[in-house]
Amino acid sequence: MDQQSLCRACTRMLVAGLLVFAGVAGAQDFPSKPVRVVVPFPAGGTTDIIGRIVGQRLTKDWKHQVVIDNRPGGGANIGAEVAMRSPADGYTLFMASTAHSINATLYPKLAYDPLKDFSPISIMADTAQVLVVHPSVPVKDVRELITLLKRRPGEMNYSSAGNGSQPHLTAEMFGMLTGTRMTHVPYKGGPQAMTDLMAGFVALSFATAPSAVPNVKAGKVRALGVSSLARIPALPDVPTIAASGLPGFEATNVFGMVGPPGLPTVLVDRINGELVTALKDPAVRRQLSEQGAEARPSTPAEYAALIRNEVANWGKVVRQSGARID
Repeated sequence: MDQQSLCRACTRMLVAGLLVFAGVAGAQDFPSKPVRVVVPFPAGGTTDIIGRIVGQRLTKDWKHQVVIDNRPGGGANIGAEVAMRSPADGYTLFMASTAHSINATLYPKLAYDPLKDFSPISIMADTAQVLVVHPSVPVKDVRELITLLKRRPGEMNYSSAGNGSQPHLTAEMFGMLTGTRMTHVPYKGGPQAMTDLMAGFVALSFATAPSAVPNVKAGKVRALGVSSLARIPALPDVPTIAASGLPGFEATNVFGMVGPPGLPTVLVDRINGELVTALKDPAVRRQLSEQGAEARPSTPAEYAALIRNEVANWGKVVRQSGARID
């Protein structure tokens, strides 16, 4: 190696060492100011609810405010782009969900790669979806609904949080497995989809549990089944769809925290540790469970693997259903 090459190699090593040192120092002091968590859906939706529950606990632990920044639109893409383009210093984080994984296949052209352009930190929680109907729909269980749908193909409307959202794809999967057909009415987020269901403008919906549970308990909608393989504690009397004539039916929504690309490992580990501690807090777990969500802390590697699996599995549903964004 000549002297010039040696100098360049030494310079690279020095820069790398300084970056590592800066990352360690930054992690030790983190956070020294408020932390922004970008939520790519409207306030009051499931992602927002989970983010605020955990954010309140992190605010207490960090002694700095965790600010929820709602950036709805584009099926979670607008918020994802905001987070992806933010500095990799830990002060802007992103609440990802299964929608983030679905978008990898749903959108032919994205400004980012859901697998490569984010730094997975931890899974936070997962939720079932609840098959709910307006009280005027004359069915008491999943089997009766299937019979009604077969008798009235295409006549019954269902709401979702938008084209290509997980509730939309779950309904499409339900239709394919049961040989039934419904008319899709997409909304700009789960809260509006639930509001119009309660008003009777649509007949049914596959709603995320935190959105459905309080309205089921209030008698504003009727729950027929849950999309997880086990009943959920928030609605213990509601059977699974799998046990209601569709063995193996499962569609859960996983929520987690990611950072911008290149977030230093020491910061990833620091934030992961704080998140895991918060998610193991009995009070936080109880708050989530009451909403129909179950705390599910993980390592960064486990979350990265889950995102890869979701991209592959939901990609199959997108292609089979023919779902697309107009």
